[in-house]
Amino acid sequence: MQVTAPPTGPHILGFDVIWIATMLSAVAAMAVMLAIYAATTVKDPMARRVKALNERREQLKAGIVASTNKRKKLTNKSQAADNVRQLLSQFKMLQDDQVKKTQLRLMQAGIRTKDLAFFIIFARFVLPVVLGIGAVIALYGMHYFPTWSWFRRYATVAAVLVGSYKAPDIWLKNKVNKRSAAIRKGLPDALDLLVICAEAGLTVDAAFGRVARELGKAYPELGDEFGLTAIELGFLAERRAAFENLANRVDLEAVRGVVTTMIQTEKYGTPLASALRVLSAEFRHQRMMRAEEKAARLPAIMTVPLILFILPTLFVVILGPASCSINDSFLHG
Repeated sequence: MQVTAPPTGPHILGFDVIWIATMLSAVAAMAVMLAIYAATTVKDPMARRVKALNERREQLKAGIVASTNKRKKLTNKSQAADNVRQLLSQFKMLQDDQVKKTQLRLMQAGIRTKDLAFFIIFARFVLPVVLGIGAVIALYGMHYFPTWSWFRRYATVAAVLVGSYKAPDIWLKNKVNKRSAAIRKGLPDALDLLVICAEAGLTVDAAFGRVARELGKAYPELGDEFGLTAIELGFLAERRAAFENLANRVDLEAVRGVVTTMIQTEKYGTPLASALRVLSAEFRHQRMMRAEEKAARLPAIMTVPLILFILPTLFVVILGPASCSINDSFLHG
């Protein structure tokens, strides 16, 4: 008795079309569900920054009017940071100037948690030990890459040690540079708004708060700094300290110039609007000069891709048919 095989559906390249359609439908349904979830759970990008500014406001307020116990409660370190700090102190690897410098870089990167400085210092000493031992075991103990010469293995271990030691500083420096570039981009517009607010009769702290609200979505980093400055102007005992904190939190010479101008206007009573208008025009001119400089460097940067990728393709397209015609004429001639 002959047994017939069960009927099968159509196939493409050996795969069942029905099975492929089922999988694609499942992927499409999952994508639709993710899109609906992302659309229904969207958050305001300024909510986290507003929350951080409100916390800073409460800390400043408590530092002025609260009791000593409450002040200590607000400045307590987390348990993990205390453990790391004690460990670093035991091994004599913690210096006050190093901690202050790291905390300053964290503020310039937009990270308000000062306890993270202890973790960065800890990673600076732990990563070379862990990764260096791992590289030594992999290259010399387990004999990975047996064809490598002794110099190549030594150079690899040295590169791992140096790179792992510099990795936390490189990460922090990149964050500072990105934040400084974002603030530099929006600073001329912020100064224009400060000029308008000053001419409208607003006080300095009210002007900073209004500029922070207006530019918060377009330039969130600049809005964050101006909002914090407005809060400090309202709570700190000396207004000069609020401006100096702004200069310390932002690693830009332009911001230091603005801070110097604000301090001079507060001290000598000079017109604020005219000074800020001059600074705004100067910063716009500097931004235009940076754009022109990038445009002038473009031909030199495009030389290497032009030689390596574009010109060979043009040669093949232009000379290829002619070479084929010459080859055919020699073969059939």
